[in-house]
Amino acid sequence: MALLCGDQIVVYLRDDKPGIPFPGMWDLPGGGREGAESPIECGLREVEEEFGLSLNPDNVLAIICYESGTGGLDTYFAAMALSDADISKIVFGDEGQRWEMMPVRTFIDHEKAVPHLRNRLQNFVISRSTDAGI
Repeated sequence: MALLCGDQIVVYLRDDKPGIPFPGMWDLPGGGREGAESPIECGLREVEEEFGLSLNPDNVLAIICYESGTGGLDTYFAAMALSDADISKIVFGDEGQRWEMMPVRTFIDHEKAVPHLRNRLQNFVISRSTDAGI
């Protein structure tokens, strides 16, 4: 889930250990759905688990479905607007090395950002290109 505050995005540096996808790369919060969760329920649960934030689903800006190229489950990209007050409440969990606020453009261009998330964020930015600050 892309957690946006102005032109900044909440990112975290993945653990750098063998056996995990994208070790040592910048990532966005997210994960697999549990049971009959909707994509937004999943995203909100993952944000709460990873960053300690209980967020209002009314702040979701977009939910975009990406079909699986392998015949597996579809994946979703969601973007959500946060306030400075939300950012101040972040309590980083035990997945990853650290978190930070990063300019959206920096994440999109960062060679150590998870590639498919860079692309999805870029697509979102293009779709909202008339919005100031992104």
